[in-house]
Amino acid sequence: LLFSFSFLVSTGQENQEAPYKKYSVYPPVKLLMADSLSWFAKDDLPRKQAVMLLLFNPKCEHCQHETEAMTAQIDRYKGVHIVMATTAPLEDMRGFIEKYRLSSFENISVGRDTGFFLPVYFDIHNLPFHAFYNKKLELISVFSGSMTVDKTLTELGK
Repeated sequence: LLFSFSFLVSTGQENQEAPYKKYSVYPPVKLLMADSLSWFAKDDLPRKQAVMLLLFNPKCEHCQHETEAMTAQIDRYKGVHIVMATTAPLEDMRGFIEKYRLSSFENISVGRDTGFFLPVYFDIHNLPFHAFYNKKLELISVFSGSMTVDKTLTELGK
């Protein structure tokens, strides 16, 4: 009986898909902004722009290098809105925003996933993590790990 129960539990877990595989649209996540008062959600995205959702940790070296490369070539992301989300504490997020001057870019929004929604939604195991959406906010693809600017733009059809 114990063996049967453990088999059922293990096979049930293997068959579970990450939620993003069932819902191929931009996720219903609310991100707390650096001011700790305002929120950023799907309705705040600019209309008719592709979206790159980038999950990061301010202390992750790969995330730091990718952010440096991305901001150095920000002009190449014309027509793309970049949403950067983290589960790290607000203080760490604020330091990251300041270090990379992220608030100076109109097409970048940075927020904290206070409910830890995105790691579960995408079944994330590595950072940085990317989710690419077209202008209709339909999922194009996901990628776990560092990506070059060229590769991210290719995913977005640029």
